[in-house]
Amino acid sequence: MKVVIQRVLESSVHINGEIAGEIGKGMLVLLGIEDEDTMEDIEWLVGKIVNLRIFDDSEGIMNLSINQVEGDILAISQFTLHASTKKGNRPSYIKAAKPDVAIPLYDQFLKVLGHALNGKLAMGEFGADMKVALINDGPVTIIIDSKNKV
Repeated sequence: MKVVIQRVLESSVHINGEIAGEIGKGMLVLLGIEDEDTMEDIEWLVGKIVNLRIFDDSEGIMNLSINQVEGDILAISQFTLHASTKKGNRPSYIKAAKPDVAIPLYDQFLKVLGHALNGKLAMGEFGADMKVALINDGPVTIIIDSKNKV
């Protein structure tokens, strides 16, 4: 599993012209899933996400987690995070899990994240054509891959 985390002042996702989810201060989390991903990857990533100290304390130092600032998360599935660009100019998505594997893992990720998060959890829709808007705060953008735990 791979995530791209962006610290945001606000973020929203539109599907078919309608707002499907929106948050205020918090994180936009883009999630890519591989066939080999398991519940262990989910639990490890969720622990990293909710404990990542990327929010400013009273002295302006990034020292607080999303739960400490009572922030929200907008979670979006994004298979393109597993794009391979080694050959040619057309990315290959062979490492990205197919829907029969990815959807249950995405749903489980949302469930575990929702339990670990003190704030609001908003989400997109798996496989939908989504328009994601954000105001990046900082900017702060972090990439975490559960295959690189050590």
